[in-house]
Amino acid sequence: MQNKILWIGLVLVLTSSLKVNAQNAQQDSIYKRFFVGSSLLMLGNFDTKNSPEYVQLNFGYRITPKDVVSLDLKRSVYNFPIGLPFGSSSYDKPGEEYPGHGRIVAPTIGYQRFIWKGAFASVHALNAFEKYLDENDKKIGNGYTLYLNFHLGYQFKFFKNRIFFEPAIGCSYWPIRNNVPQSFKSVEEKWPNYFIQPGLNFGYNF
Repeated sequence: MQNKILWIGLVLVLTSSLKVNAQNAQQDSIYKRFFVGSSLLMLGNFDTKNSPEYVQLNFGYRITPKDVVSLDLKRSVYNFPIGLPFGSSSYDKPGEEYPGHGRIVAPTIGYQRFIWKGAFASVHALNAFEKYLDENDKKIGNGYTLYLNFHLGYQFKFFKNRIFFEPAIGCSYWPIRNNVPQSFKSVEEKWPNYFIQPGLNFGYNF
């Protein structure tokens, strides 16, 4: 399912590049200060076997045409080690999943800098408050993880800069991860504390 999401994003990028000539935000005499948005990664929720139940809402403010700050609200459910590579075949292998699952609620702060025309770099800090449940959906603990997400991407604009789409490639790294149950640790310890993932954000400027 993750590979399908990635292909959908790539098709959208190619379609956009043929139809849209992204404008340089610095050249806009009037630009929209605020935006709301989300992510096409929520399409992964259609995976009936391992749905991440992913929800993302973005609220942003453009300090200047090049500098953007945002507050994102995210939640998800996961039952595989978070260090597994995106699209890895290990998602379907017996014994790779947790003996239960984790639930994350993550208020996130972010900064985005436009480098050249629509090209941008961004960093986001996710404060993930986690609840761990066993295979019987019984709570076995609470934890906290700090995720740092770094992205490089390009913003495409539509409808006179009302709508935007931001395909990107990113790296998620977690330097702090506390109070993980031992049964979960034993599964994830062979995987790194980072992974590469696509970014498929979209939004509405106002």
